[in-house]
Amino acid sequence: MTFSYNDLLSFTQSIFIKAGCNNNDAEKASIALLSADLRGIDSHGVARLSGYIRLWEKGRINMQANFKIIHETPSTATIDADGGLGLVAGGFAMNIALNKAKNVGTGWVAVKGSNHFGIAARHAMMALEENMIGIAMTNASPLVAPTHSTKRMLGTNPMAFAIPAMHEPAFVADFATTTAANGKLEILQRKNLSAPNGWIQDKNGDNSFDPNELSKGGALLPLGGDREHGSHKGFCLGAVVDIFSAVLSGANYGPWVPPFVAFLEPPANPVGSGIGHFFGAMRIDAFRPADDFLNNMDNWIKAFREAPSIVGQPSVVIPGDPERIAQAERTLNGIPIIDKVVEDLKQLGERMNIAFPLPIQ
Repeated sequence: MTFSYNDLLSFTQSIFIKAGCNNNDAEKASIALLSADLRGIDSHGVARLSGYIRLWEKGRINMQANFKIIHETPSTATIDADGGLGLVAGGFAMNIALNKAKNVGTGWVAVKGSNHFGIAARHAMMALEENMIGIAMTNASPLVAPTHSTKRMLGTNPMAFAIPAMHEPAFVADFATTTAANGKLEILQRKNLSAPNGWIQDKNGDNSFDPNELSKGGALLPLGGDREHGSHKGFCLGAVVDIFSAVLSGANYGPWVPPFVAFLEPPANPVGSGIGHFFGAMRIDAFRPADDFLNNMDNWIKAFREAPSIVGQPSVVIPGDPERIAQAERTLNGIPIIDKVVEDLKQLGERMNIAFPLPIQ
């Protein structure tokens, strides 16, 4: 079924308001959440709305959080998100990074005491509106075993980079540091499909194709899948995100990060506060004349887009292209949602006494 963006936005805002958000925060959270659906990242959009509400019902999300800067220099800040929605805290922090970049060239903001912040690209892309480079990353609950281990120690720990160009569409890279994000497994579970080789391992460390393996004690694998294919590099990337997002901010890190699912309790011995994020904003003219850089980015993008393709393979894809195309199509024609998610959202609406919208087709 397909639904209009505006209908889904209105429904999501109403849900957040019913949960205690003020109108402004509800709007920000809803726009951030639905940015995933618009960009074709169905695993991180409205499919997760009921997950946020379950956390709120368990007292693990503060819908009326008061974000505070607890440490600051001209180019840096650390924010305590007060247990609030990461969807809102992320935008708050990125705006601070952008303002610092305007003043001194770059801005860097670490966040503790937060929750899941949606897709990283949403926050990094805020810099594009100011013709700046944006960076966003977050740690997440431990589902990933480091190379050579059976224990889940890291999250999928995504990072995003948004880089403007003069005339070409912006370069936007947003990726988990695992072979696949957990949301991809959730989609496979809903569709009763097997997981590809190299995504997950069972509790003994052996390769598995079962998308339900995490519930049996298994683990996601770092980017690369195994040591022979570079999983140690994926482990390094995930570790860097964890350190920048949490060790630097004072959030929980590694195996102490609280789970997104409400039916699992947070670790009893936390080492920090909530989940951590890290944001960066860089003014281009802090490094060189902006027009020179933007023209060179156009040239870079064109050169890679025109690189010869392997016979039988599609042309080179510039990071951000698939999501940009999806957003244009879904803005025009609506957002498709699979039946299982529709049923979940209908049940959520019934519990909150808010009608779920009718599909447009």
